[in-house]
Amino acid sequence: MPIILDTSAWIELFKKSAKGAKVKLLLDSGECWTSVVTIAEITKWALRELLDPHEIVMLIEGTSQVIDTDSEIAFIAGHINYERKKTVKRWGMVDSLIAATAARHGLRILTCDRDFLGLPYAEVLEP
Repeated sequence: MPIILDTSAWIELFKKSAKGAKVKLLLDSGECWTSVVTIAEITKWALRELLDPHEIVMLIEGTSQVIDTDSEIAFIAGHINYERKKTVKRWGMVDSLIAATAARHGLRILTCDRDFLGLPYAEVLEP
């Protein structure tokens, strides 16, 4: 099944961590996607880490397919956000948009963010 990489998975890849090595294996072996909202989060992270965000975004676009957010994904995200906020305090709208993108396109989510635990289509990488 194709996967969508959450922002945290990309960050681990760029940090070259043990989790990032697992991400690389999946990236090299399969069909990978990225939500356009991840581009915003990665850009912010790169700037904070004093890295070139253009270079990082070009790598993401070269190794995965970027999926735009549309009104259907936004609608689904609103529902997901409403439900997840009941049980996951730190759950944010960006997480909802990524989850909605995965749900809409039949993708598994690869993430290092434990807030995604409990979603049947999310795979949370452990150390």
